[in-house]
Amino acid sequence: MNGIYIHIPFCKKVCFYCDFHFTVSLKQKDRLIEAIIKEIDLRKDYIGNQHIESIYLGGGTPSILSSGEIGRVLNQIDKYFSIADDNEITLEVNPDDINMTYLRELQDIGINRLSIGIQSFFDEDLHWMNRRHTAEDAELSVKLSQDIGFHNLNIDLIYGNPGLSVERWTQNLETFFRLNVPHLSAYHLTIEPKTVFGYYKRKGRLSEMNEDESLAQYEILINKMQAHGYQHYEISNFCKDGYYARHNTNYWKQGNYLGLGPSAHSFNGHSRQWNVSVNSRYIDAIKNGEPFYESEDLTENDRFNEYLLTRLRTMWGIDTEEIAKNFGEKYLEHLNKRLIKFKKADYVKAINNKIYLTETGMFVSDSIISELFWA
Repeated sequence: MNGIYIHIPFCKKVCFYCDFHFTVSLKQKDRLIEAIIKEIDLRKDYIGNQHIESIYLGGGTPSILSSGEIGRVLNQIDKYFSIADDNEITLEVNPDDINMTYLRELQDIGINRLSIGIQSFFDEDLHWMNRRHTAEDAELSVKLSQDIGFHNLNIDLIYGNPGLSVERWTQNLETFFRLNVPHLSAYHLTIEPKTVFGYYKRKGRLSEMNEDESLAQYEILINKMQAHGYQHYEISNFCKDGYYARHNTNYWKQGNYLGLGPSAHSFNGHSRQWNVSVNSRYIDAIKNGEPFYESEDLTENDRFNEYLLTRLRTMWGIDTEEIAKNFGEKYLEHLNKRLIKFKKADYVKAINNKIYLTETGMFVSDSIISELFWA
């Protein structure tokens, strides 16, 4: 599978937890769209002449763009790439950007999946995160999207934030079930150093939720999603059958993808590239024909570690036969030795030639996977 990611780095407001590349200034919006269109031309051969099955517009807040602006980018992609008939084209949207006119326009330009950044169905949580929508906006955005014919929907929710009670987290999930959305991305709050919350933490104004409370909320998430028929197919992602996020699944299964826009990453199986994350530098470099990205060729160790990092996050796990075939017996022997203590702790399980993280193991996946790496 092959995909294209487009990073739109504009937001109307700073979310206090966000560590992605963004700006609240729209001064360079027109120039940046032109640069992305030019980048499509420059990088049309990066993943070869292959079908594109997934296009994903993320950010930032891509729904800041008009349908006409998004359509220009999609038309340029269509000019150079073979787009699969059953493609999945996802737009990340903020709830208060959604209205019936905009939704119809999105359908007209080919958007067929929405990922709605709700985070919480409680106004006090949204205010604390400095989100710009209300709880009422959140529910209405889902209902409007469904009414207009968007049934392939995802919403994002955040748990593990200080002050979030078990009762309120449970109510968030119950609202999600009531809205009958087929996909959920649920993220534990991580306080990153360069965010507003990171600043608050350094000043002693904010502390992270303790591990026992975090685990309790994670277990509620797991149990309720399973009870309502959702598959836990990746650490933070759950879906009804047939509603896997095609774009992210391509990442996790190590498919090829082209990243467009400032800070976007690309991968073609043997090398990785990442664009500069300063908007003006990105725009000027593309305009002037100068380098706008860095790259690295992946060593065998890199590719092995990448395989573990992406596949162990999922319900598909890692395949020992694939490891032996693609990397050799020394890597398989290394892995088996490192797995012993995690099997004893019930963090991983082995079924035939497949190795998976258990639900408990998923909660501490970062530390497990890092210990399995070939250093």
